[in-house]
Parts: sequence; C-alpha cells; structure tokens
Amino acid sequence: MRANSSATVPVRTVLSRSSPAGLWLGFLGVAAFSLTVPFTKVAVAGLAPLFIGSGRAVVAAVLAGAALALTRQALPRGTQWFRVAVVAAGVVIGFPLLTSFALTSTAASHGAVVIALLPAATAAAAVIRGRERPPAAFWLVSAVGALAVTAFASAQSGGLGVLHWADLLLLGSVVAAAVGYAEGGLLARELGSWQTISWALVLASPLMLVLAAASAAQQPPSATPAQWAAFGYLAVVSMFLGFFAWYRGLAIGPIARVSQIQLVQPVLTICWAALLLGESLAWSTVLGGLAVILCAAAAVRVRLQPAPAPSSELDPAPLQTVKD
Repeated sequence: MRANSSATVPVRTVLSRSSPAGLWLGFLGVAAFSLTVPFTKVAVAGLAPLFIGSGRAVVAAVLAGAALALTRQALPRGTQWFRVAVVAAGVVIGFPLLTSFALTSTAASHGAVVIALLPAATAAAAVIRGRERPPAAFWLVSAVGALAVTAFASAQSGGLGVLHWADLLLLGSVVAAAVGYAEGGLLARELGSWQTISWALVLASPLMLVLAAASAAQQPPSATPAQWAAFGYLAVVSMFLGFFAWYRGLAIGPIARVSQIQLVQPVLTICWAALLLGESLAWSTVLGGLAVILCAAAAVRVRLQPAPAPSSELDPAPLQTVKD
C-alpha cells in the first residue's frame, strides 16, 4: 500500500451543514495568519519586499518538497495541475508579493483593515467557482463592503477619490487570496489539506527561486535578528503550516461558513500591530475596521441563506470523502 494511502484516513463529512471541526481548524489557520501583516512590516524594514515575498515561498517549498517526498504522495492528475497552479498564483505568488510591496509604505493596521474584505471576497469566489445562485442581496452587500473599504482606504490616503498605490496592491492581494482560498478549499477535498499547499509551493518554486536570487543579487539581504525571525515566521507558518489547518477547515466546509472565521483576523492583526509595533489605534482605523467587518459579515450571512432552488441543487450527495 502506498504511504499516502496508509497514512490518510478518509473522513466522511456532511458538507451541507456547518461543522465545529471545520470552524475550529479555520480559526487555528486564521490565528496563524493574523501575524502575517505585522511580521511582514517588521521584515520589510531590513529586507527587500521582493526578497520577502519570493524568499518565504522558496523556504516553504523546501519544507513542502521534503514532506511530499518522505510520505510518497501521489502526483496530482490531469486538470488538478491547473487547479494547483491557480492556488499557487493566488496564495504563493500574488498575496505575499503584493502585501510585501504594499507594507513598505503603509501601516500594518491600515493593511489589516483593507484585507478585512477577504471573507466576503472568499465567499464570492466560492459562489462563482461552485456555480451557485445566491440572492441579489448577497451581491448588494458585497458591493457595499467594497465601497466601504475603498472609502476607508481613500480617507486614510488623503481624501475620498485618492487611492494610494499601496491600497491598490492590498486590494489586489485580497482578490488573489480569495481565489486561492476558494480553489484550494475545493482541491483539498481531493488531494488533502497540506498536500494542496505543498504542491502549490513546489509548482511555484522555480519562479520564486529566480525572483529571490535576482532580489538578493540586486540588494544583498542584511537584516537584524528580529527581522530574520519575522521572515522565518512568514516562511514556515504563514506560507506553510498555517495552511494545514486553514485548507483542512475549508475542505470540511462549507467554504462560505468557515470563511466567516476570517472576520476575526483584522481584529487580531490590529491588536498585534499595536502590541508588537507600537502602532496607535486611531478612531478612524477602529471605525473603518468595524465598518468593513460588518459589511463582510453581512455578505457571508446572506451567502448562507440563498434563494430557493430545486432540491437537486440544494441537496448534493450528503457525504463526501475529505483527505487529511
């Protein structure tokens, strides 16, 4: 028997209902991710953003490749490779690089508030990817959330109608992560949670290695121990271990239900930014964060109350195998 089959016990999960296990695993992943923005802010003070965004993926890819080889995991098949590439583009390449560049010129707490739109964006990506038919209210609330986060970012950048380039990068990172989360959650039901992020890291490793080498050649890394420690956390936890719990939680699902756990991430991140970086909690940041979180929460709640549909669409096969 292959190592991956003997080490993996299929779990029969009712995907049409909320699962406490999925929610708790989702929270564990979000707790790990909540330190990503503050530690990225620490790292960019001494390391080039391109090196951080690509180098963390290279380190994680080494760990992922070793884990896949030691457990003799079967290769993805057919269209699964394309889906792995979508995950890699979103969470291995897009989100780390965009946030690294954005945080060179904006506060971690500001970045946390903009990224707070991620839960609604993830739910929207799950809707589109799953070919579901949510009510019009879902799209209305999602649009209001997008307007709220844009207004907040504009106000923080010099007035309404003026978006800083860092805000555009952060919004782009939200789109990239949402697509990677939604596709990864679905793919984890076939490949397994840690296997999904591992294959994505391995697939993206040649590109990320070239980018990291080019950045190191142009600007040799020179950082303090604290900055290297922050980089280490981004590589090992944010880029690798955190996805074990997060993709497992999304695989148990439903994805839209588990994605609600992301609503606590900006709150945790802002608290970490104040505690670790000494950033002040201005009323504009607090109120802006609450507004965006409320809009995201409303969007996800509407997603969980879809318009009536034929029974064949509402009641898919009740049991599905989910790999660990």
